[in-house]
Amino acid sequence: MPSNPDARATEKAIPAFIVFSDLDGTLLDHATYSWQAAVPALEALKARGIPLILASSKTSAEIAGLRAAAGFAHCPAIVENGAGLLEPAGAEHAPDDDRVHRDLISALNALPPELRAKFTGFSDWTVDEVANRTGLPPQDAARAAMRRFSEPGLWSGNPEERSRFETLLAHHGITARQGGRYLTLSFGATKADRMREIAARYASGDQSPRMIALGDAPNDIEMLETADIGVIVANPHANPLPGLDGEKAGRIARTQKPGPEGWNKSVLRIIEDRQDS
Repeated sequence: MPSNPDARATEKAIPAFIVFSDLDGTLLDHATYSWQAAVPALEALKARGIPLILASSKTSAEIAGLRAAAGFAHCPAIVENGAGLLEPAGAEHAPDDDRVHRDLISALNALPPELRAKFTGFSDWTVDEVANRTGLPPQDAARAAMRRFSEPGLWSGNPEERSRFETLLAHHGITARQGGRYLTLSFGATKADRMREIAARYASGDQSPRMIALGDAPNDIEMLETADIGVIVANPHANPLPGLDGEKAGRIARTQKPGPEGWNKSVLRIIEDRQDS
């Protein structure tokens, strides 16, 4: 991708497709956090100039190193579950600041104190507390705490209080999404929103690359349903996703193998099918 993230694909051929991928439990093995089993597919993507867009709940600080190690630092990434973007390495207008996050925290702190006290987030905790609560090593916890676009936390109030909490935040354009453990506050963009935004960068005129998405969790559903081809990667450590509309339409398939092994097989098959078509 050109170093200027606003440049369009008129400067070079449009890629046949773009791959959008979740990380934990999808490209990364659930237990080892390794993508070793997916190396053949990763190399095949690089050889063909196909962009890989990492899409995760992780922060920019967490994803930047992973993206570079995989060999896709020239591609943007979707961070904090779609709340923000990590621009390609070296992008000129990609300041690493926390203005969006500071606006979010300001709105949070402006709530009535009795409601504010019911929500404790990463910004309320020390790095040691983040490490203890998440199970991450201190260095990784420090990167996870470098929020730029969203605020995950724990809710301790009752349902009625939570309803009022969310209603007041909505007046500031802030949404609350419940994940497996954390209630995450952001200004509302999703992985699917960012998919469309990024795909438009690679389009030229009426020509657009096809969107391929791989994921394993509920927060990947919108991304999977938005893609031209979706792949639900098996994760034996979590409840399987419910049947999706895209499966009925034949646009979404499921892997038998978990994590990077299933990811690798699916991506290679998509590449082969594209060559044969």
